Amino acid sequence: MKITDIKIRKTFDEGPLKAVISLTFDAQLAVHDIKVIYANDRYFIVMPSRKNSDGTYRDIAHPINAEFRTEIEEAVLAAYKEALENAETEEVTEE
Repeated sequence: MKITDIKIRKTFDEGPLKAVISLTFDAQLAVHDIKVIYANDRYFIVMPSRKNSDGTYRDIAHPINAEFRTEIEEAVLAAYKEALENAETEEVTEE
C-alpha cells in the first residue's frame, strides 16, 4: 500500500498533541485521526483508538509490521514539518 494523500486536519500549539492527520492509501482507503505527538524531545504518531470500558485504549487501525509503521510515521512527520515551515513562511510574508 502506498500513501497517496496526507491531510493535516488540525494543529495545536500547546501541549503534547501537535496535529491530527488523515491518510489516504492507494487513493481508496482513508484513515482519520492519526495524532502527531511531541514528548520526550521527539515527535511520533499515535494511531486512531477508542477508549475501552476499563479505561484503556485500543487501536482501531494500525500497521501490522514495524517497517510499514516507520514508513507511515516518516511520511506523516515530513508532511507535518512541511506544513509548519509553510505556515512560518506565510507569517513572514504577511508582515
